[in-house]
Amino acid sequence: MAQVIADRRDVEFVLHEQLEVGKLSKQPKFAEFTKKTVDLIINEARNLAVKEILPTRKEGDEQGCRFENGQVKVPESFHRVYELYREGEWLAMTEDPEWGGQGMPRSVALAAADYFNGANYAFIMYPGLTHGAGKLVEEFGTEEQKRIYLKNMYTGKWTGTMLLTEPEAGSDVGALTTTAVPNGDGTYSISGNKIFISSGEHDLTENIIHPVLARIEGAPEGTKGISLFLVPKFRVNPDGSPGEFNDVVCTGIEHKMGIHGNATCSLTLGGKGNCIGTLLGEENKGMRAMFLMMNEARALVGMQGFSCASASFMNALSYARERVQGKHLLKMADPDARAVPIIQHPDIRRMLLKMKCMVEGMRSLLYYHGYLDDLKQTTDSAEEKEKYQGMIELLTPIVKGYVTDRAFDMCSEGIHIYGGYGYISEYPQEQLLRDCKITQIYEGTNGIQAMDLLGRKLGMKKGKPVMDLLGEMNKTLAEAKALSGLEDFAADLEKAVNKLGEVGIHMGTTAMSPKVLNAFGFAYPFMDVTGDVVMAWMLLWRAAIAARKMEKAKKKDAAFYEGQIKGAEFFIKTLLPITLGKMNAILMNNGAAVEISEDAFGGK
Repeated sequence: MAQVIADRRDVEFVLHEQLEVGKLSKQPKFAEFTKKTVDLIINEARNLAVKEILPTRKEGDEQGCRFENGQVKVPESFHRVYELYREGEWLAMTEDPEWGGQGMPRSVALAAADYFNGANYAFIMYPGLTHGAGKLVEEFGTEEQKRIYLKNMYTGKWTGTMLLTEPEAGSDVGALTTTAVPNGDGTYSISGNKIFISSGEHDLTENIIHPVLARIEGAPEGTKGISLFLVPKFRVNPDGSPGEFNDVVCTGIEHKMGIHGNATCSLTLGGKGNCIGTLLGEENKGMRAMFLMMNEARALVGMQGFSCASASFMNALSYARERVQGKHLLKMADPDARAVPIIQHPDIRRMLLKMKCMVEGMRSLLYYHGYLDDLKQTTDSAEEKEKYQGMIELLTPIVKGYVTDRAFDMCSEGIHIYGGYGYISEYPQEQLLRDCKITQIYEGTNGIQAMDLLGRKLGMKKGKPVMDLLGEMNKTLAEAKALSGLEDFAADLEKAVNKLGEVGIHMGTTAMSPKVLNAFGFAYPFMDVTGDVVMAWMLLWRAAIAARKMEKAKKKDAAFYEGQIKGAEFFIKTLLPITLGKMNAILMNNGAAVEISEDAFGGK
């Protein structure tokens, strides 16, 4: 039977053969998460995703959310699966059991999230944002705030959001106008308007908790004067139950290209002067606190985009094996030749192999990004903690920006493989493309991710995270060079790694020169080529594991391992040469994009 959402064998490969997450159980923090336990967790996640959540994807898309008298109604089927999700304690998989979490490794939680998001990420956004908001309470909240909110959020009894964006303050958060006036009792009166708020209003839970960015009267302009507040939809009674309505009014929901099942809301805070919030963290340090949630959210967005690509690939592969159309190319002249499944046609095979290596490389990267956090959590060495955190931060714009770009491309390929059927709503491919698109835009557009990579991450800690990442790549290169059949792939990747180092130095130098605008004009291509090299590394790493195990593998495993080696070969021999061409273009430092006058763009 054809698999859906994600390739089970590939998920197991990344967890147990590439990352060897079972070894984490040797550490006291993760002692109970043996290989057997991990497999049970992923099996339960897959069953819930495939049997319960996946059927809600199309219904959620077609029904969408309804806005009625300031209230938002989510698709009807979401209510049952939300309760099932809560019962399974999936919302706070990595968090402390004291607060309703499971305390599992992040890499394992990501494998579960792989299935959940692939099943219906518009639905998973409700608990996903709740976890991020809960993390803010856990990290920056007072004991009182934790007592009131944290367990209710981590168990999904209440949900959470993230209120940053305003009509005149999108990517430029420092331009926000929402105000907070001290009331003299430790609370603040909040007033302002927020837009594009995912999960901002709905009927899934009895209360919604909003972390809100606002400026206290008299605070400095820009991001330096922003504070973070905790604003519930309903104030909380002494017994912990929801009380008085807190003047957080939904004024409308957006009609969108995709993710119809998630409510994207406009909210007015304090329209009647009765919205009360409490400070979360320190005054004027709201942006620093919010970045904790934003970095988690950016990793989640990478998973969202990737999961669309993974599902699209699984669908396309199954369809290509079943769809009979046209004779085999070598039998075109034979009048008696029968039509064959389209997977036998060379161009379909090219698209499928491209999808396969991209999806598998992205899965490895996403899980590895989470695994670095597991390593950070299980070492006592301050130096190692700093190393792992640096690599996490360096890879975050790749995980969000590069992954979602490639994911959208793969969803497009998934439509092509279906032909005309891929374009119609009877089949799932077009919805996956529509749902995927927003992942390139929200939580900081991918252009902003590229600027973050160049402007912040490249020179962070005097370049140590970059050197640490290159060090990990070189370990894989050394291993691959010693394996028969992979030497040539390793040599090609080594050239690309060295070239990327040259490009990185060029970009850093240019960014500190009078041609700084040229550098940022190439920030996006730089993120693109960096992502390509990281992907090639992940695929060569996978191929090296496969090459070592190929000889003694069982028939089914042998085919899987062959796929790993061929996937690496395709990427390194077919796509990586294009990357080298892009690097040459970056080194040319052409200034056309920043030198052209505005009038010269035309349109007047």
